[in-house]
Amino acid sequence: MTGNELLDWFIYGFNYLILLFAVTVMTSYLILAAISGVSLKSYLRRNKFVNYNALLALDSAPHVSLIAPAYNEGRTIQENVRSLLSINYNNFDVIVVNDGSKDNSIPLLIEKFDLVLSDRKYHPQIPTKEVKAIYVSSNPAYSRLIVVDKENGGKADALNTGINISKNPYLVCIDVDCIMDKDVLLKLAKPYMEQSGTRTIATGGVVRIANSCVIKSGKLMEVRAPEKMLARIQVIEYLRAFILGRMAWSKLDGLLIISGAFGMFDREIAVACGGYDTKTVGEDMELIVRMRRYMIERKEPYSVQYIPDPLCWTEAPETYKILRKQRSRWMRGTIETLFTHRKMLLNPKYKTLGLLSYPYWLFFEYYAPIVEVSGLLITILLVVLGILSWKFFFLFLLFVYAFAVMFSMMALYTEESTYRRYKTLSDHWKLVMAALLEPIIFHPFTVYAAIIGNWEKIRGNKGWGDMTRTGFNKPEASN
Repeated sequence: MTGNELLDWFIYGFNYLILLFAVTVMTSYLILAAISGVSLKSYLRRNKFVNYNALLALDSAPHVSLIAPAYNEGRTIQENVRSLLSINYNNFDVIVVNDGSKDNSIPLLIEKFDLVLSDRKYHPQIPTKEVKAIYVSSNPAYSRLIVVDKENGGKADALNTGINISKNPYLVCIDVDCIMDKDVLLKLAKPYMEQSGTRTIATGGVVRIANSCVIKSGKLMEVRAPEKMLARIQVIEYLRAFILGRMAWSKLDGLLIISGAFGMFDREIAVACGGYDTKTVGEDMELIVRMRRYMIERKEPYSVQYIPDPLCWTEAPETYKILRKQRSRWMRGTIETLFTHRKMLLNPKYKTLGLLSYPYWLFFEYYAPIVEVSGLLITILLVVLGILSWKFFFLFLLFVYAFAVMFSMMALYTEESTYRRYKTLSDHWKLVMAALLEPIIFHPFTVYAAIIGNWEKIRGNKGWGDMTRTGFNKPEASN
């Protein structure tokens, strides 16, 4: 084979490889979207007439502990704890774990919630950093609240501390900056009340973006599209991920992640698995995978269920600096989880997890940014050398852009035809504009952040990165 023939073969193979990868990714997205659409309609039909308030009176309503780790959350912690305490549920307590904050989080909590030192002893089932103090409220209005002050050990260590403190059989692990809908526990707990024969070990729900929404006394009063474009684009991203992604994986029994911002777990199984792994920054994904492996390897029937209702609202990064830290950390967490559980890859013992979910995450979540950057650089090189035409290059980019916009529009349409949380025409136009700009100004940056995450993992970076909060905006509610 001559040099020219070898080059032609390489170009031919490269073009088809990139095209095959792109078509495979797009096809998988469409299949997942179709499954999600059918599943979402079925869920809404089944739960349309459920009276969740009636569940409050049931003796069988699960007893739940909300565990909220906090590190330097002084700007928002009072409002967020009020939000947690105002949830519409009877059998629950709130455990706020201060993970060695350097700000005034503890003094603010002591002042606002009338906290006093408790004589409660700490007997850990899961090893953690030292607990310095446990506080309870002297005010009966806050009798559900427990505040733990401990040495800094990271989010996973703080969650494990909360698990040790909890006496309830079910845990809700959340980010303290989240704003919860009032019926959040009722909807998360419903699958546990309905379980029969098959043990429910975890439930998770939708996380939405709260930037620019109206928040008063820890409650979501009005949903608005974010004013800042970066946060607005993340609304689109979250809609795609939760409405068109996780709903489908739940239906396929292949869900590998319940967002660390919001999930309910069977405490017994979580403790039996050793709690959260403190050696990874992807502790939310890793625990779900480990709990699922635990049940499969013991041949015990179980389920992990996804609740598509928008129940949790969180503050999204509004600067590229903070967003880069978040996304590179997510990539490192993905790498660590996939490596830790590499035994599952294409292993029929793990059924859907090993044969479908793990390969999907490996190729389309982990490898995709690497393939995308490599493919783009090689294509540009071939165009510059005159081997490929600029026409082909721009047509391919246009094709990818059109698909990305179409998929975002599908997510917006699904939201509009189901929950309709965005009420005004102005908000709709803002989100449409965000969908049009996302492939140009947002997606390339997230690919860059993913590559940085790979590089940080190679260098052995184990840091979490400071995630500075600006606090929720509080504009006046519309009349």
